[in-house]
Amino acid sequence: MFKMGIDVGGTNTDAVLLDDKNQVVFALKTPTTADVESGILTALDQMMKSGAASAEKIGAIMLGTTHATNAIIERRHLSKIACVRICLPAGTAIEPLFTWPDDLKAATGQDYYYVHGGCESNGKPLAGETLDRAECMAVLDAIKLSGAESIAVTAIFSSVQNSYENEFAELAADVLGRAFPVTMSYQIGSLGILARENSTALNAALIGVARTIVNGLALALAHHDIDADIYFAQNDGTLMDINCAQRYPILTIGSGPTNSIRGAAQLSGLQECIICDIGGTTTDIGILVQGFPRESSVAVTIGGVKTNFRMPDIISIGIGGGSIVRETDHGVTVGPDSVGYEITSRSYAFGGNVLTATDCLLASGLAHIDHPDCDARRLRKVAKKVWQSAIENITNQVTDAIDQIKTSPKDIPVVLVGGGIILIPGDIQGASEVIRPKHSGCANAVGAAMADISGGVDRLFSMAGRAREEVLAQAGEQAKYQAIASGAEPESVELVELEELPLAYATGDVVRIKAKAVGRRKDRRHG
Repeated sequence: MFKMGIDVGGTNTDAVLLDDKNQVVFALKTPTTADVESGILTALDQMMKSGAASAEKIGAIMLGTTHATNAIIERRHLSKIACVRICLPAGTAIEPLFTWPDDLKAATGQDYYYVHGGCESNGKPLAGETLDRAECMAVLDAIKLSGAESIAVTAIFSSVQNSYENEFAELAADVLGRAFPVTMSYQIGSLGILARENSTALNAALIGVARTIVNGLALALAHHDIDADIYFAQNDGTLMDINCAQRYPILTIGSGPTNSIRGAAQLSGLQECIICDIGGTTTDIGILVQGFPRESSVAVTIGGVKTNFRMPDIISIGIGGGSIVRETDHGVTVGPDSVGYEITSRSYAFGGNVLTATDCLLASGLAHIDHPDCDARRLRKVAKKVWQSAIENITNQVTDAIDQIKTSPKDIPVVLVGGGIILIPGDIQGASEVIRPKHSGCANAVGAAMADISGGVDRLFSMAGRAREEVLAQAGEQAKYQAIASGAEPESVELVELEELPLAYATGDVVRIKAKAVGRRKDRRHG
């Protein structure tokens, strides 16, 4: 059986076909389209026309996509949401979505409601053991009349006690129907009510986008008679099944750089290294620790909104194959703007009128592109001092970013992947070696295709009357259960992370524990 990985980037949509040993059988790269879906369909069409594998031999499709990111940044196709904060009699000093940009509020609606409930950090209820049913029903009736398409519910310290959010979701199902989407914050973010509420609200706004992606991909597969399981790449380098993807689309944001890191690990055979993914628009630099991307320890801002869900520790710079090169009074600049997927029509080498980073490498003779429309002779008009300065600028920016992500001065291997690796033709200062693996241009699609299934826990646990080992074991079992529920083979699931974090402001019998479990993807169709 084969599996297909598809990754949508800002410039190109990459696709690969892997065999059961994770070896690349076929790879292709096609321009990303403005509507994204067309690029995915084109990649799928080309893959099937290649004859590398018949439809019945493809058991799974793994997709890494920019749909969610684009929807937030462009403020398009977002669902109208209603935010419910379970907090009374406290928690109203700062209203929900207070920090959101006005145009994002306009795109999602800014209706919010307060109800009594929630707890303190030690689990002590703020306003009773259960919710006030009449109060919740009144809120739900108002939401029904408002025309909201999705609900984001956040309770104070739901990472300690999630029963309030679960209870409200059950009431919402009674009033609005089981199919009505309700996002609960304890399933999305960790501590910090405002950042967790933001993450939950963004997820609720993306529900419609997720359904569109899933439906479009399902139709494309049906067109080619492919009966395959569908998975989506997550931010942490693992997969979630189609049901989870429709419930938690926010977790796909940041999957692109993560896919590249995981793919680079597979192609290079390294478990500890720096990954430099050079695309057409940006260069994303991450670090691989025990085969997985190192996670960011700081809050991540997406589309002007501060969140707190897990994201890879990535440094992104505006350097790519399509980066625009300019001569200014202060010297030659490269980026951060790019011609992106229009490079084959706008850059000098392809007959356009925009000087790009790729043009400069071609002019230097250090790189070559085998494309019928690319003619390096068009670059004779580019002055030597311009392309030399551009190449020096590119090298310096990449080197500085690599230095920033390193945690020690020791030189370590750097793996170059992505369609723009021609921008770094030589060695890199600070790297013990520079590796350019085979199929490096499609590392992101490889990372999506060979990823495992994961489950995670990041919440507060009460230690009152319990041994530390017992609480840690409980967190680990919850992470394993989530991995199995997401589609992992039970016998393959193992704990890869178990971390106990102290809390300065909480009572002595409460501790924050992060746990992560990973397992092989279960082939539902073939046992």
